[in-house]
Amino acid sequence: MNRSTSTSYQQWLASASGCILFGNPNNKRTAGWQQAREQYDLSSALVVPYIRLLHSIRAGESLDDLLQAVFQRQTHHQHPIRVSEPKIGIDGCSTSSGVESSSLSPSSLLLRLDAPGDHFAVERELIALGAVDAEGDIDDALVPLDAYTVGSSISATAARRLQPQHGRIWYPAQWFRGYCRLLSWLKREVSLLLPHAKWMNDPADIAIMFDKRRCHQWLHTAGVAVPPLVPDLLGKHTGYEQLRQSMKQHRIHRVFIKLFCGSAASGVIAYQYNPRTGAEIATTTIGIDNSGNESYYYNSGKLRRYTDSATIAQIIDWVGQEGMHAERWISKASWQSKAYDVRQLVCRHEAGHAVMRLSHTPITNLHLRNDRLVVSQSHLSADQIHAIEQTAMAGLRTFPYSFCAGIDVLVPSHGGQTYIIDMNPFGDLLYDVEHRGLGTYAWELQQWLAHE
Repeated sequence: MNRSTSTSYQQWLASASGCILFGNPNNKRTAGWQQAREQYDLSSALVVPYIRLLHSIRAGESLDDLLQAVFQRQTHHQHPIRVSEPKIGIDGCSTSSGVESSSLSPSSLLLRLDAPGDHFAVERELIALGAVDAEGDIDDALVPLDAYTVGSSISATAARRLQPQHGRIWYPAQWFRGYCRLLSWLKREVSLLLPHAKWMNDPADIAIMFDKRRCHQWLHTAGVAVPPLVPDLLGKHTGYEQLRQSMKQHRIHRVFIKLFCGSAASGVIAYQYNPRTGAEIATTTIGIDNSGNESYYYNSGKLRRYTDSATIAQIIDWVGQEGMHAERWISKASWQSKAYDVRQLVCRHEAGHAVMRLSHTPITNLHLRNDRLVVSQSHLSADQIHAIEQTAMAGLRTFPYSFCAGIDVLVPSHGGQTYIIDMNPFGDLLYDVEHRGLGTYAWELQQWLAHE
């Protein structure tokens, strides 16, 4: 790095309005965040690609080495980093977009972690970083349930040879361990290089939210409403037989089974059996390919309905091997004959954008082409909306070092208490919905600038 660039880097690092965004460049999330910063006349975030971050960990580089290299490249070749004071924070002024900003005043370097998904090279390197023989500075301090995060495994070298297969779910437990090791490295390096910086969501919290088993424990211990677990399975390596035994013993006939680190309905199974006839049904996104020397599992774009016991057992055993979270199946409320839950965005202590996810099936994720409806345009009463918001805000309050999350809230068909069924540290990618006239990223940034 030449002297001029080095000086600019140091100036930018010290800039009050600076932001470092760890993510996959040029996707909708990264673009959305940059647009929000532009909306408030803030300098572009320095985008640190996950793939570059992973290579630095493997090579034994420091965070300072990484940031300087990325700053130089981004300044000269991609998106110039403007080193300047923000145009907001002056009483009575507005940003170029017309957004009132009388109380906005960025006070410290902001660090934002975004989702690592939808990038196969990153997925492959995370699996390699989670391997027993992984290279680089390895730290498992942030793996929430270390002893139970052990699934099928592959060497680091073999992981880097994996080739893309559409939808295939590769070594999920090892992937998660690799991601937690990345979070550990980042948290430590930031504490050394950038002690003045603030995480939007703390890496340790992200690891907990990602692990559905640990997150359920976390929320339950804090007194937040979550669906009851299937007894005797928590934290254990388990499978079909153990699940059926517990269900029979406790007279539970319907459960929701989740891959502990799955997102976007990956690894979710709505399972039920008839205690009188023994007939069973599993509705899931999981597909199986048994055609080769080894069976593998993949995410199907459409829900599948299995009634064959051998196939159901094979799927549940695989989820159990990688890490299973099993909850009692609470029937969701319905509207126009469709079951629904609500994705509620929360920042700090305020509820923002909210979208109903509606489906003829029990699995409502929007990427399965289910219907959506903005909550403010729905039939829900003010009291019902208030209850959903309160439940979601209670969930985020249990993570005092995290600022924002997309929280999935279940409204029971019988009424009464609402439940958190998922905490999504990256759950803010919501299209075509506004809160106070702002999209999700612009609202998050407004909240951050106003309160941090």
